[in-house]
Amino acid sequence: MTELLLVPVDDNVIFPGMTVVVPASEVGAEEGEQVLLVPRHEGRFAGVGTVADVMGRTRMPNGVTAVQLTGAHRGKAGTGSADGAGHLRVDVTPHPDDTERDGRIRELESTYRAVVEEVLELRGDDGRVSTFLRGIDEPGPLADTAGWAPEIPYDEKVALLETLDVRERLELAVRLQRERLAELQVRKSLREDVESGAAKQQREYVLRRQLEAIRRELGEGSEGGDGSDDYRAKIAEAGMPDHVREQAERELARLERSGEQSGESSMIRTYLDWLLALPWAQRSEEQLDPVGARTVLDADHTGLEDVKDRIVEYLAVRKLRRDRGVEDDGGKAGTILTLVGPPGTGKTSIGESVARAMGREFVRMSLGGVRDEAEIRGHRRTYVGALPGRLVRALRDAGTMNPVILLDEVDKVGADWRGDPSAALLEVLDPAQNHAFRDHYLDVEIDLSQVVFLATANQMDTIPGPLLDRMEVISFDGYTVEEKVAIARDHLLPRQVRAAGLTTDDVTADESALRLVVSEYTRESGVRQLDRALGKLTRKIATEIASGAAEVTVDTDVVRKHLGRQKVFTESVERTAVPGVATGMAVTGSGGDVLFIEAASMTGDEGLVLTGQLGDVMKESARIALSWVRSHAAELGIAEDAFTGRSFHVHVPAGAIPKDGPSAGVTMATALVSLLTGRPVRHTVAMTGELTLQGRVLPIGGVKQKVLAAHAAGLTQIVVPERNRADLDDVPADVAGQLEFHPSMTIREVLDVALEPAPESISEPTLEVAA
Repeated sequence: MTELLLVPVDDNVIFPGMTVVVPASEVGAEEGEQVLLVPRHEGRFAGVGTVADVMGRTRMPNGVTAVQLTGAHRGKAGTGSADGAGHLRVDVTPHPDDTERDGRIRELESTYRAVVEEVLELRGDDGRVSTFLRGIDEPGPLADTAGWAPEIPYDEKVALLETLDVRERLELAVRLQRERLAELQVRKSLREDVESGAAKQQREYVLRRQLEAIRRELGEGSEGGDGSDDYRAKIAEAGMPDHVREQAERELARLERSGEQSGESSMIRTYLDWLLALPWAQRSEEQLDPVGARTVLDADHTGLEDVKDRIVEYLAVRKLRRDRGVEDDGGKAGTILTLVGPPGTGKTSIGESVARAMGREFVRMSLGGVRDEAEIRGHRRTYVGALPGRLVRALRDAGTMNPVILLDEVDKVGADWRGDPSAALLEVLDPAQNHAFRDHYLDVEIDLSQVVFLATANQMDTIPGPLLDRMEVISFDGYTVEEKVAIARDHLLPRQVRAAGLTTDDVTADESALRLVVSEYTRESGVRQLDRALGKLTRKIATEIASGAAEVTVDTDVVRKHLGRQKVFTESVERTAVPGVATGMAVTGSGGDVLFIEAASMTGDEGLVLTGQLGDVMKESARIALSWVRSHAAELGIAEDAFTGRSFHVHVPAGAIPKDGPSAGVTMATALVSLLTGRPVRHTVAMTGELTLQGRVLPIGGVKQKVLAAHAAGLTQIVVPERNRADLDDVPADVAGQLEFHPSMTIREVLDVALEPAPESISEPTLEVAA
């Protein structure tokens, strides 16, 4: 046993016979001494190291002094201690290799040499390694040559170093070299397969080109297996613009050069098929008849006057420009009409009527939930399975280049890591640049300026500002009761009768029954619930007729029998009969609605309690209302001690529905004044408006939808801000004639209209209400 300096070798294994250069700072030994080189990986030392001789010092090119070490034999480290210089010295038990040979060792030597020769042959050895291998006579050093192979991993090299028995070491070395040989043979086989496949493909291409040349010489036609002449004829007949035709011809030339068996030929064919699928030269004969278009629109839809007027205006302008020879602008459709309103108001179905009125084809594109920009612009051809975008597919489906395309649910377009489809729509919907729309797949300019785009949305808040700026918004504020009755009579009921397998002779309905369905079984801005109610009614009638009943006349009794109990109630009289309850108006995602705001007071010091899932803005409106009432208590006739030791609770029913916005400010103030003065709010009054601390009433939005909802709820007096007076012109004349509007500048004006007289003179107003 000898005490030697331990030198760790990180992530490497030094075998006897190998030479390594180590920085002198790591080796505290002089020339002629010995050290123990031990492999180390992640702080763990191998069990066996290599005793190496210090051959001398040398200077590296970077100026660092290094020590040259040459492995002599294996050694096993024992206990150790640090010397005065801080280096670790350990007791080493040497393990030189046994030089005796038996028959098994000779057999392993022969096998090892044969396997290594095959490995060297596959690697293309130049003979130097073979010569070095033949110069090794001893079995131990022969087995150690496996440690020179870079392909053998660190763990297996350590195992080879730790194998002290020569026979076992040779067996391990043979196994490792055989694994290397198997891996190299697999690589060679794969490489030969690839090379042979490429050679076969090249040979087929040459033979195919020669076959085409032979056919031309024999006069049998030049058409080969790629069908290039067929594509050339189709391109000539497609009526493509010049730049598109040139692109198609370039791709056709690529197809002819690539050959039938080329992997690229199928991609080129698909691309040419899509280019030819577009109706480049097809245009619908436009019907520029404003009177006829209005007739079609009136027949298909009741109401929606704004949309009908805008379509008729568009056709009238186009007709005048054509008849008077005004220079055409290239057929550009101009502004994009965007129909915004609650669900069920006919936004989607109006597109078909517009297309029929204009004599154009109609295509609907649903954008709800679309999150990938490629859905609009298409995928680039570099991707497997690439396709054009939805606009190109819409033109293909329409068969013309000037259809009516309805972009449905444009407010529900999403965005994520795949891109923002709404940003891609900016070019599509801009009349100034959509004449040169470029799809990523086709990569040619497509003229969309002749397409009439209609867009639909439920709300404008989620439409990006730049996109909304390119749109002309037409609001769908819902239908009046009379319009719903007309829609049910002329459209919904006949359709449901046909769907139930009935005829008009089987079912007749009077308007009173339809009005009952509208007023007591539905409350909505659109007509979807009405359509479902009529569908349920016709199915019940179909069941009766199938059971042997005669024709059925739909009256109020039949409606109540088949639709059951009343679903919608007008409860403003009961709700506002006590002080502290006021009727407000609101706009929801499904249109206008009325809501009741309740106020109560109690003993305590909790201040103001708000319930009903109110948003921050609505909570602030309640605090403003209470502050205004407290600051004007004397003027309102409220006792001085009404607020002392009292807490106030404001609640907005339908507590499961979130509510927000400033337009309930005057309603909250009215409810609080009603509570504190004991004067109930008139049950015929509904109000809306934002309140300030000075008591001013500020304008709000959605006046038309709110007024329609109040009218449907049976309210007759409507309080709105003075600055919303102009918005009352949008209310249908038949509805406005049944209502009394009270534009107000201050909350005092609102209170004068909304509250019943003081208790001492309450008898006379009570008699008037009863009368």
